[in-house]
Amino acid sequence: MPLDFHHLALLVVRIGIVSPYSLTSPGGVQTQVLGLARALSGLGHQVRVLGPCDGAPPETGVTPLGASIPTFANGSIAPIAPDLACTLRTIRAFRDEEFDVIHIHEPICPGPCQTALFMRSAPIVGTWHAAGGSKAYLTPGVRWLSTRMNVRAAVSADARDMAHEALGGHYEVVFNGIEVENFRTSPGANTTGATIAYVGRHEPRKGLEVLLQAVASMPTDVTLWVMSDGPQTDELRSRYGSDERVVWLGPVSDEEKISRIKGADVLCAPSLRGESFGIVLLEAMAAGTPVVASDLPGYRNVAIGGDEAHLVPPGNVQALNSGLRHVLEDKHLSDQLSEAGLRRASEFSMARLAETYLGLYERAIEIERNDPERGGWRGELSRIGWPFEIGRRRS
Repeated sequence: MPLDFHHLALLVVRIGIVSPYSLTSPGGVQTQVLGLARALSGLGHQVRVLGPCDGAPPETGVTPLGASIPTFANGSIAPIAPDLACTLRTIRAFRDEEFDVIHIHEPICPGPCQTALFMRSAPIVGTWHAAGGSKAYLTPGVRWLSTRMNVRAAVSADARDMAHEALGGHYEVVFNGIEVENFRTSPGANTTGATIAYVGRHEPRKGLEVLLQAVASMPTDVTLWVMSDGPQTDELRSRYGSDERVVWLGPVSDEEKISRIKGADVLCAPSLRGESFGIVLLEAMAAGTPVVASDLPGYRNVAIGGDEAHLVPPGNVQALNSGLRHVLEDKHLSDQLSEAGLRRASEFSMARLAETYLGLYERAIEIERNDPERGGWRGELSRIGWPFEIGRRRS
């Protein structure tokens, strides 16, 4: 009998979520993986996160698969683990667990994601995050690997289009989620004078240097909080370190990040390219902080109505300077952006995303039930008459 969402909601589903990136490094995918795991656990399901970790796991419920190896990809440095040791740990972890469904983020990224696809020990949902091109799509065998999934999803139309162009297939467009209450209830950091917040890696495509140039001609009472670090940190600090308006905070905890975003008068996202979804924009919106950002297709996935953020041409220092001044000096505009942003952020709660994925898990499980010959050890067991059971009924 076909499962429906109500049926699945009555079961305790054992879910394995795989991250290709080090879970101890800050990043959008890692934030989504850990936040989704918490939301699914909050709904009563058994969730295990598997991924590389450079040090102790960031929280309970995480199986570390070894240290990452910084690798250049898509204009960034990705902390992935494509080494043999990680592969062996991944194989062992999947043999020890009995997941009802596996959810792989950036499914064809080398490392535990590809290993999970090769093993295929349960029905699989894959989610694509990246946009703007990736060399991982050009490696031999990835098109075959993509057929190992029951359901494919993408966080935006841009991510969907890139995956479809390289691999074919159908993709459900979902969204990235945020833990809205964390931003609404957190106290904001104290400020003196107008304050701009920047959150993101220090690398060319993120446009931090454009922001630093824009701030250089702003009033002396303006403060720029620069969070995180990256390959450009030393170079940018050598050029702009003497500017007392710029406070270099380095990597910060999630708690401090939220506090800084909420305490700032504006959050600036000056990226130049390669953004498939504006999660940092949503975080600022959830905190009630106005946003000034580059006018990129990925950011328009969030600022879809045009009044949730003040968008400027990417890479244009003068336009960014003007946009920041406009929001900082125009209280009416600032309030409008804040109110529209709060409304928009409420549509992207992590709890709502968890329910969306439960529907996709249900579909993947039903596809596997109807066609167990697709592969994996459950397919082998089904051929010798072993029962295929999904989940345990809640008490």
